[in-house]
Amino acid sequence: MIILWSHIVYLVISIVVTVVVGQTLYRNGRVFLVDAFLGNESLADSVNRLLLAGYYLLNVGFVSSALRLGARPHTVESAVEIVSAKLGLVLIVLGTIHLCNVYAFSRFRRAGMRNQALPYGTGESDYTVRA
Repeated sequence: MIILWSHIVYLVISIVVTVVVGQTLYRNGRVFLVDAFLGNESLADSVNRLLLAGYYLLNVGFVSSALRLGARPHTVESAVEIVSAKLGLVLIVLGTIHLCNVYAFSRFRRAGMRNQALPYGTGESDYTVRA
């Protein structure tokens, strides 16, 4: 019975944290994306929704697959330890994904600003992205 309850607690906490963090990033990330896409609000909103969907799929998949990781608890103490370790891993993955997204979009923004600063007639396309 301890195994069942530890799984339930792990799943509920992990999914609640995933949803709360996802909604926070979705709401507060819009401004960053609008800036990264040089004021193109419709593109920023579209990318923001796609990122949220991908974020949920990736994290719920990870949470589900990590359910079987670790030892099986036999006492309440071991159940708390195992659930804590799994939740810690979920939080590390969430943070890593967030940092990777911020890094990628800051690179997009820099590349877009460089393209915008090019004078006309240089032979460069407006869609060329240079790293």
